[in-house]
Amino acid sequence: MAYVITDECIACGSCESECPAEAISEGEDKYVIDAKLCNDCGTCVEQCPVEAIVPGDNK
Repeated sequence: MAYVITDECIACGSCESECPAEAISEGEDKYVIDAKLCNDCGTCVEQCPVEAIVPGDNK
């Protein structure tokens, strides 16, 4: 189950630089997580200053 970045994202980039799987990239209005690359380590969650990264669903 990959993490997802919610609309609360302020596009600071803290998560992208810390992701060991390089699964995070800059999107149009916020950063996005590639579910195929995300290894569920949670490093991004710890880095986000606005708690905008949450567990995704299994769909």
